[in-house]
Amino acid sequence: MAHTEQSDGLVLLLVDDDAELCEMMREFFEQNGHKLHCVRNGTEGLKHAIEQNYDLVILDVMLPGLNGFTLLNQLRRRREVPVIMLTARTAPQDRVQGLEAGADDYLPKPFDPDELLARVRAVLRRTGKTQPDALRHFASDELRINPQTRQVWLRSELVDLTAVEFDILYLLVCSAGRLLTREEISMAVWERKLTPYDRSLDVHISHLRSKLESIGRQIQTIRGEGYLFTNSPRQAT
Repeated sequence: MAHTEQSDGLVLLLVDDDAELCEMMREFFEQNGHKLHCVRNGTEGLKHAIEQNYDLVILDVMLPGLNGFTLLNQLRRRREVPVIMLTARTAPQDRVQGLEAGADDYLPKPFDPDELLARVRAVLRRTGKTQPDALRHFASDELRINPQTRQVWLRSELVDLTAVEFDILYLLVCSAGRLLTREEISMAVWERKLTPYDRSLDVHISHLRSKLESIGRQIQTIRGEGYLFTNSPRQAT
């Protein structure tokens, strides 16, 4: 189970070949009560991410050995540790490629360390401890959601969702019948506003629709506004 900030702090892995950035981030996270381990090439980064129990991996795209996209693809086959990608490449297709590979969030360089820490906290809130009595179980004839275990079943089959996909689905289902704007979803899931060319939400919605098969059609796009889940599952007893 991941550490929480209320206990001994977080244990994070940074895979980045910039030695100066690694040292600066290590000192910054230590000052905020967390441990940051740094690895400066992709091959070693993958080995550490698989073999060690990190709360979250911060992953640069441009790496010697394995690049960040390849590393993430291989990591996702073995572990479900949360990942935030970093890159100096700002083209929209780079962000989409990172999200397609399974990244939970994406931060362009240069960045403010406080923003990175805020992104880390936001991602870990989606995968960390929650208050069970504040969450509702949902079930319909085809779809069941357990927010405590963060599991989703389509009929009798467990659906393999990323942390971000689960949060978006749960938010939509809890608000079934009500339009959620893109900004509302982004603030609830990432705690930030979407930029005009940010397509990350659309990528995650597309993945959800595909994984939920026929149920995915209940996630409707309201052009220019946001998304709507059209049929609320009954609350489980």
